[in-house]
Amino acid sequence: MLSVELHAHSALSYDGRDPVELLLEQAAAVGLDALAVTDHDEIDASVAAAERAPEYGLVGIPGMEVTTAAGHLLAFGIDELVPAGLPFDETLDRIRDLGGVAVVPHPFQKSRHGVAPHVSRDQLASADAIETYNSRLLTGVANRRADRFAVRRGLPTTAGSDAHIAEMVGQAVTEVGTDERSAAAILDAIVDGRASVNGSRTPWRVSARQAAGGAKRRVRHRFADLL
Repeated sequence: MLSVELHAHSALSYDGRDPVELLLEQAAAVGLDALAVTDHDEIDASVAAAERAPEYGLVGIPGMEVTTAAGHLLAFGIDELVPAGLPFDETLDRIRDLGGVAVVPHPFQKSRHGVAPHVSRDQLASADAIETYNSRLLTGVANRRADRFAVRRGLPTTAGSDAHIAEMVGQAVTEVGTDERSAAAILDAIVDGRASVNGSRTPWRVSARQAAGGAKRRVRHRFADLL
């Protein structure tokens, strides 16, 4: 089994704080085997992290978190940018055309751009996997709904820390059933359902600090766009 962090943001995300080096250091420090940096509508830092991951004893998985017209969608195993704002189905097609794997993060968390309120259940089930444990939770209700949905539909599941600061990398991980240490083998195992989730809630003080810092960075990002 390999322990994999599939949901982490670097400073390239509009609401992320830290460079990829700190994310990689944290992943290695907590004993992970692999890391995917999944910046919002950006991919350059993720590709750089994947290239540097072996220096830290890690497998690097390139990817991103795409903002579709319906909400967020994680794309793994790609090294080209998938444009934001496309319909959910078209975004899925773009990811697969690039040879990638599409995972729906926090699908039932409307306040965090979950897609479930805006797509049919058949569309939701058409993704390659569902993130059923996101460590940035308040009550856990949305995670439980995601898990029930995945079980009913027989869908593969993943977990993710949704870390926007380096120290939260590894808070929630996907345990992947493969002996081969490569991005392709990890993604194949996830799609085959050879993965399980393991995680704990991000401490509320840390969530509050992440949220406050992210809000400030979003304001700066939007202000910069106006200049």
